[in-house]
Amino acid sequence: MRLIHLDAVGGIAGDMFVAALLDAFPELREQVLADAAAVLGCHGDPLLEEARSGGLRALRFSLAARGGQGEGSGQTSFPALVARIEAAPLSPGTASAAVCLLTILAEAEAEAHGVPVDEVHFHEIADWDSLVDMVAAGSIIAALDGTRWTVSALPLGGGLVNTTHGLLPVPAPATALILKGFAWRDDGVAGERVTPTGAAILKHLVTSGAHGGGLVGSGSGAGMRTLPGIPNVLRALVFEEAIAFANDRVTVISFEVDDMTGEEIGVAADRLRAEAGVLDVSLAERWGKKGRPMQSFQLVARPEAAEAAIRRCFEETSTIGLRVSSEARVVLPREAGNVAEVGVKSVVRPASGLTRKAESDDLGGESLVARRAAKLRVERDSR
Repeated sequence: MRLIHLDAVGGIAGDMFVAALLDAFPELREQVLADAAAVLGCHGDPLLEEARSGGLRALRFSLAARGGQGEGSGQTSFPALVARIEAAPLSPGTASAAVCLLTILAEAEAEAHGVPVDEVHFHEIADWDSLVDMVAAGSIIAALDGTRWTVSALPLGGGLVNTTHGLLPVPAPATALILKGFAWRDDGVAGERVTPTGAAILKHLVTSGAHGGGLVGSGSGAGMRTLPGIPNVLRALVFEEAIAFANDRVTVISFEVDDMTGEEIGVAADRLRAEAGVLDVSLAERWGKKGRPMQSFQLVARPEAAEAAIRRCFEETSTIGLRVSSEARVVLPREAGNVAEVGVKSVVRPASGLTRKAESDDLGGESLVARRAAKLRVERDSR
């Protein structure tokens, strides 16, 4: 499983996040820059260039305006910005991730200023470069779906920041609301070190737990300011995290029958599956002595439920003998959830990371095509 640790040396802003991740994953540059250009339209061009900060090489992400048209997007309300993002021809998953980031920020701004969310106006995001940071970050997040994210303690900064609401204390009120529960540090360097956009990215991505595994890549994104004594960069450290496999033991019960009807076998299998502690029941066709067809049963049960399961096998089938063994089992980390009243199982796989699958028994639909379409919608909406 991939893990990315964000080392907030100088802090974090939207452009720093984009630059650091595109430095770490150069194969994403074409897609991310195309998504950024799509939301900009004729209002500018996304720019990714080499930079240095505090003696360190990094990338810097910015906007090159066209003919003085980069001063602002004009529409600053939360609904208007969501509509613009959703109308742009973006790569799969980008709009959804970008709107999630914008929603986190809108809800914090609404709470900070005491207004409804739909009445929030993002005066800072009215600048095209701020809006494009959201979309570019959304493009990266969608492309790296299934990654686990952590972050270092955040630099507190200090002083006042100039906004359309006047001078506000650092961290800005919205930033402080978004990052409740995050660890902070005071390195003595003043100024705004974590922007609201950077805070929204962290809130959306970061899970608890320390980083670990083998380091397989890194990238650095430079901020616009020069800080005294330290590089103003966000560093992304990419780890290939070892999956913690779960190990336990199960009891395997197997037997054959050659004198039960198909209906009797079906009923017996259903009742054995319903037995408490039975994890799975499978059947296979085999051929026995004198060429007689047989049905082979195999049950996998928890050890503490084995005795009851054995008794049930004798009650529900015509067998007069069983084979019982204890076997080791290795299972992948999994988690059960619910989306639109449909169960969804999330599993972490060694090569492909996080995968999700809807429970077929919970799906409605009058045909196979309808059930498959519902399954795809549920799995997509669970991301």
